[in-house]
Amino acid sequence: MVNKILLVEDDISISEMVRNHLIKDGFEVITAFNGEEAIELFREYSFDLILLDLMLPKLNGMDFMKVIREESLIPILIMSAKDSDVDKAVGLGFGADDYISKPFSMIELVARIKASIRRNTKYLKASKNEVKNIVNIDDLTVDLDNFSVIKEETKIKLTAKEFEILKLFIKNPKRVFTKAQIFNLVWNEDYFGDDNIINVHIRRLRKKIEDNPSKPKYIKTLWGIGYRLGEF
Repeated sequence: MVNKILLVEDDISISEMVRNHLIKDGFEVITAFNGEEAIELFREYSFDLILLDLMLPKLNGMDFMKVIREESLIPILIMSAKDSDVDKAVGLGFGADDYISKPFSMIELVARIKASIRRNTKYLKASKNEVKNIVNIDDLTVDLDNFSVIKEETKIKLTAKEFEILKLFIKNPKRVFTKAQIFNLVWNEDYFGDDNIINVHIRRLRKKIEDNPSKPKYIKTLWGIGYRLGEF
């Protein structure tokens, strides 16, 4: 099956370069040059991943992500010329799954795209025929096989990475994980000391599952060490 990508980039030369390379790598690519056009295309076609530049005309990348996240958990990979940690953290906080800084290597870009699609495919194709592995933690009900989280009868939408982080803690309730260990186990990539990816995903996960994210009970911080599941 050919994976379809929505490429949202207002720089025509960059868009053409990325599109041509991805097509050679076996992807189907549809391009948009502003946020409004991208939303129309997203609603018209079915995509496996969105490759998104943040600096867009008409509707910027942040506002575009807000709209998409209200409708879908599709993987979003940011391409950004802004290389500050703040920009990366804000982008991820709005619902992106990963980012790559401009200028970037096409080999790295393709690797990140494939990794994101692979993780999301695994997330979506959890077997319905297996015996359900359901864990109840206080007022959370987590189906580890079918990637489902319910809190007080309300289903919570988690991205694939958010769920994998939660699952990691649930399956290892007494273990403390450093940020490097979380990255290695969830992203399956080497950790290069960029704490913002972990910080933002933990913050986003807490916002969804905690009653009070500033005083978390499910995901506890051990200052200077890492994180662990709260005791119940």
